[in-house]
Amino acid sequence: MDRNSAPIEGVEHPDHRVEFHLSPGDIQAVRFGISPGHELAHAVRVLLRPAQHPLQWGWLRAVRERLPRRSFELLAVVIGEDGYLPDFLTTAAAWDLTPDAEREALRQTPLDGMRVDFGKMVDRSTGARQRALRDMQERPARARAMIADAWPEVWDAVLAPVWPQLERLLRADIAVRSRTIASSGIAAMAEDLHPRVSWGEGAVRVQLRRHSEHVDCRGGGLVLVPSVMSSWGCMVLTEPPAQPTLYYPARGVTAGWARDAAEVADALGALLGPARADILLHAGVARTTSEVARDAGIAVSTASHHLTVLRGAGLIGSEREGNRMLHLRTPLGEAMIGAAI
Repeated sequence: MDRNSAPIEGVEHPDHRVEFHLSPGDIQAVRFGISPGHELAHAVRVLLRPAQHPLQWGWLRAVRERLPRRSFELLAVVIGEDGYLPDFLTTAAAWDLTPDAEREALRQTPLDGMRVDFGKMVDRSTGARQRALRDMQERPARARAMIADAWPEVWDAVLAPVWPQLERLLRADIAVRSRTIASSGIAAMAEDLHPRVSWGEGAVRVQLRRHSEHVDCRGGGLVLVPSVMSSWGCMVLTEPPAQPTLYYPARGVTAGWARDAAEVADALGALLGPARADILLHAGVARTTSEVARDAGIAVSTASHHLTVLRGAGLIGSEREGNRMLHLRTPLGEAMIGAAI
């Protein structure tokens, strides 16, 4: 597998691009996903080169002093400052992929694939980093164990505290893109992903720095993955057995995206009222009316009233599953949460 990057600055070959070819009019060929591993890998790169990522400075100030040094240094060697990113650090992106699932998948990564990825990194590095990576390539089982132990330590220090804010931005972006597909089609959605992404002749085209390829997604589809931490440009994943994937910057990322969750709740509370704001903030997972009431610490009848108001405003959707009624944020609700962040 191979993952290629396309920074906004310093494009060396403007004619290089990857084209993801889709069946005409096949909306089902495009789906969206979330990748905690991709966010962590780019968080490491931001920490290695902070001057190049001003949108992350607010987040940086909060996490810089609590880095677990040894674990961070190990991941820094594996991930590097730029360029090729090893695929074993992330599983296939999915709407419901959690950090815990990503972490466990890393512990089960096939060693043969790791050797290939380490070999690519050895070829792209020099000096002490190259020697360290060559040692990992020669002893992949040991390397896998070390990386799998380092991953949660770094995650817990730098991303776990802001994951609710970050995840809401990702889901808000997906909600807006999905609505664009439904209302205006895949072409309109693709044209709005990033200045280096375009649509033409049934293909999503991504201008890259060092790589050109035509990828046939018909029958398998294309996964689109928004990112908060890699806010500078796009990356692609193209080689089997990986699902063809395009990572792109999430919309709405500003220098204040990592502000305290209580501030977000206060901002929404001023608009909706504290109780409804709390219900909306926690509606990223489908819950029954009783569960909503329990989580909010209010009576079931009160929760039902608030849910009715939120549903009437188009912020919450309710569906029956057997004898249960489940409530979940709508795309409009996701967009409102993202805007508040």
